[in-house]
Amino acid sequence: MFKKSLAALALGFGLTGVMAQDINFGFISTESSQNIKADWQPLIDDMEKQTGLKVKAFFATDYAGIIEAMRFNKVQLAWMGNKSAMEAVDRSNGEVFAQMVNADGTQGYYSHMIVHKESPVNNLTDLFSNAKNMSFGNGDPNSTSGFLVPGFYVFAQNKMDSKTMFKVVRSANHETNLLAVANKQVDVATNNSEALEKLKERQPEKLKDIKIIWTSPLIALDPLVMSKGLPEATKTKIKTFFYNYAKTDAREKEIVMKISKLSGFKASNNDQLKPIRQLDLFGQRNKIEADTTLSENDKKSKLADVDQKLAALK
Repeated sequence: MFKKSLAALALGFGLTGVMAQDINFGFISTESSQNIKADWQPLIDDMEKQTGLKVKAFFATDYAGIIEAMRFNKVQLAWMGNKSAMEAVDRSNGEVFAQMVNADGTQGYYSHMIVHKESPVNNLTDLFSNAKNMSFGNGDPNSTSGFLVPGFYVFAQNKMDSKTMFKVVRSANHETNLLAVANKQVDVATNNSEALEKLKERQPEKLKDIKIIWTSPLIALDPLVMSKGLPEATKTKIKTFFYNYAKTDAREKEIVMKISKLSGFKASNNDQLKPIRQLDLFGQRNKIEADTTLSENDKKSKLADVDQKLAALK
């Protein structure tokens, strides 16, 4: 009995060791999971070969699904936008360790508001004047370029409420919103420069039907996030792989170009999220100021709390 117990214990330790080497790699749903998997699978295959880890792609129907999956250790590594990464750091024991780098060396992209090319709307002034008769395709609530950035620069700064100003509002990923505008299923939608580039490659005829009416300031490129709970040796393997990937190998360079016109990845940390935290807090501040249901004392208290958080980020 004692020998059997020792054997079972040893087997348990062995299984634990194997499981610790299994990595679920989560992907935010910017487009269909089939397209994302096709772009990323060659990198995942290389990651398995070069690190010895067993890596499996994990997809959810929305950004929150990836954040929650990391929270409950169903995902240990993820590609996220800055907003969803902020949520993962705050709620899901995540930490930023890398950032994408564009093929041209730049480290940013842009949020857009788009309409069909035949739309009479050409700018934000036109949009605000006609919004009550228009349908709006908003982004995922945890999307940086599809929700947070336009939510602040387009709506909050102009004291507009996207939830009530349009005739119809719906939320979808970048690919769905792009095609909805191109096919005249919604009148206006949020999007970003990366998604437009992908549409140019995959369906160039659809891109011709898109008109940009607003472009954001530069947004920092997406981070990669890992769980703080991973063994240090596993973290080191993952970091080494990404920091060195596509630096010299021609095939690897082709792979990251296909993912999102990248040259590779560079080291990063949670400080990358500071501008996004500031935007999020500015948005909260504008909502508090516009809230007519709050008493003066409650409003002052809430504003003081937000201002304190903003000051801490400087």
